[in-house]
Amino acid sequence: MISFERARAILVKEFKQVFRDPRMKTIIFITPLVQIILFGYAANKDINYVPTAILDRDNTVESRELLRRFTFSKYFVPEHYINSEKEQNDLLDRGKASVVIHIDRGFGRDLQGNKDAQLQLSFDGTDSNTAMIVMGYADTVVGEYGYDLMKERAAATGRISSVPSVDLRDRPWFNGNLVSRDYYLPGVICTIVTMMSLLLSAMAIVKEKEIGTMEQLIVSPLKPLELILGKLLPFAILALIQITLITILGVFWFHVPLRGNLLLLLFSTCIYLFTSLGIGLFISTISSTQQEAMMSVFLFFMPTVLLSGFAYPIANMPQVVQWFTFFNPLRYFMVVIRSIFLKGVGLEVLWAQLLPLLVMGIVVIAFSALRFRKSLG
Repeated sequence: MISFERARAILVKEFKQVFRDPRMKTIIFITPLVQIILFGYAANKDINYVPTAILDRDNTVESRELLRRFTFSKYFVPEHYINSEKEQNDLLDRGKASVVIHIDRGFGRDLQGNKDAQLQLSFDGTDSNTAMIVMGYADTVVGEYGYDLMKERAAATGRISSVPSVDLRDRPWFNGNLVSRDYYLPGVICTIVTMMSLLLSAMAIVKEKEIGTMEQLIVSPLKPLELILGKLLPFAILALIQITLITILGVFWFHVPLRGNLLLLLFSTCIYLFTSLGIGLFISTISSTQQEAMMSVFLFFMPTVLLSGFAYPIANMPQVVQWFTFFNPLRYFMVVIRSIFLKGVGLEVLWAQLLPLLVMGIVVIAFSALRFRKSLG
């Protein structure tokens, strides 16, 4: 029979040990808040500032109008007016311009003569994602200019009715303003909870080995399961406190919408903690020092995040890699957290993610507990 009194004694002892160390209190409470603030400002793929250089060799009404549309948009900021390709290359090489708008002679003449006019945009393609977004902005500006020019010519010839148009009404769901921070911040919460629960559970048990108190626990009347409960429950409680604090910070500081139920968020975190704490327990059984435990945590953590869909869509990964993601618990937790925050869905939708997460958690915690029992023996 499990004695909950003995398990409670270990739990109280663990809490006292955690709060006795000022560095541990900083790691548990201050570090997650600092991380969420830093990631909240850094994890933003919205591009609102594109340093632009302009090389206008045509200098006609048509070229100036097109450049006006570029510079009056909220994206392209003209910082350099240049006169040669040498200046263009120098600005791109030094990173002082992200795009160069090059209009050659004859641009206005070709448009007036109803010919196709050419415009060159030179991009800094070092960051391919940013370059693709900027190209999309540029295509929109040029497309609107061409359409307005066509309507103007049709009106001048009295054939305005022959120019058809398509009225596009877009309607984004769940993230109406398409703010990337609203998408990334719930993912950051997942990664912080994962890292902290892994690190704390693995380090705390290995620390007992290093200071020599593990032998005392082994010869005590404590059963292995009681020791496991007493060791892991404090970190589960601390993880729930952490996710509550960083959720409050994300909602009230960064205005990330929390459309779902907070209790469902905490319930889902409890299910996920089976896996993360179980893996931390397993790492503690294969590590002899805190340095080994820390290195093992980071070796596990990095591929877990990469295969979770946090930054890179899983659908874009090779098929073989996609199969591996089904064994990644963070993949399911990431979907759950983002769905609760942005979609506001309930258990009737999320059960398909929570069920494999629960099964995975039970298997991992059971295997890690058996391994821990053997290491005690």
